[in-house]
Amino acid sequence: QVQLVESGGGLVQAGGSLRLSCAASGRTFSSSAVGWFRQAPGKEREFVAAITPSGTITYYADSVKGRFTISRDNAKNTVYLQMNSLKPEDTAVYYCAARYYSGSNYYTTRREEYNSWGQGTQVTVSS
Repeated sequence: QVQLVESGGGLVQAGGSLRLSCAASGRTFSSSAVGWFRQAPGKEREFVAAITPSGTITYYADSVKGRFTISRDNAKNTVYLQMNSLKPEDTAVYYCAARYYSGSNYYTTRREEYNSWGQGTQVTVSS
């Protein structure tokens, strides 16, 4: 398993941008898909974006497509989530998660398939 630490959250006005980082420790990170999820108060944790171990394939929830970009730097053991054109409905705690794939370039959108999670970082978008 890998250990994950998110950073980069904060308070931003609607229309603004933030970049979240997910720093990983552990030897299997470069063979792990990484997903970003978010959880707003009173709501279930929902999928936001995912990236395959090689970084060649990405996938987004419809609600963030065209505004958010997921990327990774395996040399730095870090995954990023660039969030542009933020809306108040993007307000949530954002979590990164990792799932190890041995020799395969897959991703998943299902939270139950991820086995390593960070502690989360708060993103608040004011109107």
